[in-house]
Amino acid sequence: MNTNVKAIAAPQTSARSNLLTAAFAVLMGVGIIFVTGHVQAAALHDAAHDVRHATGFPCH
Repeated sequence: MNTNVKAIAAPQTSARSNLLTAAFAVLMGVGIIFVTGHVQAAALHDAAHDVRHATGFPCH
């Protein structure tokens, strides 16, 4: 009986992949802040209000 079992190695991520992931996250965050900074307050409130109700989070 052969008991040599090869372990399955987890894929290794490269430093470049981690850097690209971080850069994308920062870009998305800045983009969201930029867009919400230019929207009218009532429109932003209404959108957030609808999301709160959709997720079941009490808002008032």
